[in-house]
Amino acid sequence: MSSSMLLMKVTCLAIMVCMILGLPQTLVALSCGQVEAKLAPCVPYVTGIVGVVPQPCCDGVKAINNQAATKDDRQAACRCIEKAANMLPGLNVDALVGVPDKCGVNLPYNLGPSTDCNKIE
Repeated sequence: MSSSMLLMKVTCLAIMVCMILGLPQTLVALSCGQVEAKLAPCVPYVTGIVGVVPQPCCDGVKAINNQAATKDDRQAACRCIEKAANMLPGLNVDALVGVPDKCGVNLPYNLGPSTDCNKIE
């Protein structure tokens, strides 16, 4: 076998491996850790400790909205929010749902533990 033929086969094999490995992976803009960190300043408000949405909370909601640019990103962020909300003791769901509005952010979904993240576009 000539060296050029071997090089061509190795190149084709490398391309196929890259394609196979790349197919199931979807990159999301935010990890759950990042979503939770951005929304952590909201906890005092959504648990009733403070009566006004803190500015760092609004900054976090805006950042999540800006970084979740694709359907997959938005669904992933939603799932993270849903998981965190379900684990937060003393959560006032109405307060949580109202946070984006109070921050002037138009999210394409509600922040809340019962949002169907699969329906988010």
